[in-house]
Amino acid sequence: MKKVLFVLVFVIAVLAVNAQATKTTVTNAKATRTTVQVADLQKAITDNIAKDYVGFTIKDATSVTANNSVTYEVVIVKGTTTETLIYDKDGKFVKKIAQKVAIKPTPKKKK
Repeated sequence: MKKVLFVLVFVIAVLAVNAQATKTTVTNAKATRTTVQVADLQKAITDNIAKDYVGFTIKDATSVTANNSVTYEVVIVKGTTTETLIYDKDGKFVKKIAQKVAIKPTPKKKK
């Protein structure tokens, strides 16, 4: 009985050591960015912008490929307001990254 218990403890110890020694590989693949012509954007993207962002125009568009996933970053502008929109590979809206409003500096008064 002692031998069986000893073998069982030994097997558990070996399994525990092997579980700790397992190396996990993490791949940090860099994203590939490619400029896309506005005319080459999917119709779903341009239709969404025309419907939900009336008055905005597309400044530029970029295709981003990372981890075998393709997304589109589309920068739109209206006056001094700039928005960056993210779409998936099928042209479905994912999220809005940021809103930037250009602020004109106020002139300093002369004394």
